[in-house]
Amino acid sequence: MFSFKVDQEISIELFQQHHKEELYELIDSNRDHLRQWLLWVDKRKSPQDLESIIPIWIRNYADNNGFDAGIRHQGKLVGMIGLHYIDWKSKSTSIGYLLSEEAEGKGIITRAVSALLNYLFSEMGLNRVEIQCAINNKKSIGIPERLGFDKEGITRDGQWLYDHYEDLVTYSLLRKDWAMS
Repeated sequence: MFSFKVDQEISIELFQQHHKEELYELIDSNRDHLRQWLLWVDKRKSPQDLESIIPIWIRNYADNNGFDAGIRHQGKLVGMIGLHYIDWKSKSTSIGYLLSEEAEGKGIITRAVSALLNYLFSEMGLNRVEIQCAINNKKSIGIPERLGFDKEGITRDGQWLYDHYEDLVTYSLLRKDWAMS
């Protein structure tokens, strides 16, 4: 299965069924923090709620159609990163990520996304990567901005969150604009 070493502290590992308790603990202990930006958080009320979704993530990876993986910092699960659907005709995908509140401010997501971009552009031969963030999620927006993505535009009321709409900002990066690290 997919496992990727970002650096000495960080690794990315495809989720398997045996991770469901650990993943649930990450979600549950960060519920208030994550639900500000993610509607699905409240739908995960026990580790069993992850049993049906993990096989879908594994199948997506097996079908070469993206993945959902854990981010480990010094061995501890601190977040998630994933490739949404891969459009092989246009060689494009989008990246999504989340991080526990306690792990913020250490450059973990920036380093993970940067390493993933190297892999996507050099190993997978993709040409375009997008990141969408809620316009008010300043920490999330900082990732594509630090990594040199271009801001493409805003989708007004692009995401429903519990009791209100959030505008979404879309960023993109092309292979020709990425300096491989």
